Amino acid sequence: MSTLLDIEQLSTYFQTEEGVIKAVDDVSLRILQGETVCIVGESGCGKSVTALSVMGLLEGVSGTQVGGQIKFGDSDLLKLGKHELRTIRGHEIAMIFQEPMSSLNPVLTIGEQMIEPMLEHLKLGKKAARQRAVDLIAQVGISRPEQIMTSYPHELSGGMLQRVMIAMAISCNPKLLIADEPTTALDVTIQAQILDMLRQIKAESDMSILLITHDLGVVAEMADYVVVMYAGKVVEEGEVTQLFEHPKHPYTQGLLKSKPVLNQRQDELYSIPGQVPNLLELRESCYFHDRCEHCMGVCRVKEPVLKKIGDNQKVACWLYEEGVSHD
Repeated sequence: MSTLLDIEQLSTYFQTEEGVIKAVDDVSLRILQGETVCIVGESGCGKSVTALSVMGLLEGVSGTQVGGQIKFGDSDLLKLGKHELRTIRGHEIAMIFQEPMSSLNPVLTIGEQMIEPMLEHLKLGKKAARQRAVDLIAQVGISRPEQIMTSYPHELSGGMLQRVMIAMAISCNPKLLIADEPTTALDVTIQAQILDMLRQIKAESDMSILLITHDLGVVAEMADYVVVMYAGKVVEEGEVTQLFEHPKHPYTQGLLKSKPVLNQRQDELYSIPGQVPNLLELRESCYFHDRCEHCMGVCRVKEPVLKKIGDNQKVACWLYEEGVSHD
């Protein structure tokens, strides 16, 4: 399969009054045509900022510095002008945002917001765009699509709004769909329906998906390849089966250990001790060292490098460096 998106050494920093926040720091990942890649990690690990950087939605935000390379096809998205990026965004790359209620315009009807990208990117007439919007709303499982077209966002439930966001995202037949926590705050039944819908759309169009989540059940169900992020860094990556069966990094092991196991009684659910460090206070070290039960002296003073372990797995951990004392 050919490479659709190739991110190399992406760094996204925010300059604040307190100092520089390294939200994404030297992140590299690749998505193949027709592949689903999941980025997983706790809140504050840089998942959403990575997606927003790909979409070019941080441009113009005061104090933001974005560096590295984001190659989409033959183009480096970080070097494109506003007009060139606009022709790609919403057309070849689309995004389902985390909070549909805050992502949709409250003063425009669903129909108006559905039709706009198709007029812009597909150059459809208003009548054809409206009919396609109605068909898409029906396709994502919402009944009474004609009535939904005239509704405002506040008149719909969270699950319906999320379906509308999916319909809007796929309206221009994107090659890459970025889904940022698409099932957050939805009940398990609606969540399962949304995931089934994404799988079906992907299969029908050979679309690639970059899925951002902290739900390991979603990862197991959807991913071909998994990237684990912590404090703005990639700490482990690999094929989904390999990573679930043989996690290498203590953080990945902790995430998997935190997941409830069906038909297995647990008096208390495991949780990783501590919390993600303050990104303003990072220093040269393994950022996970103060939460890690395998912490060694070198972990406190030097940052490990992401290196290949086995055939298709990479990990950034001193446990896998030869010649390092484990005292």
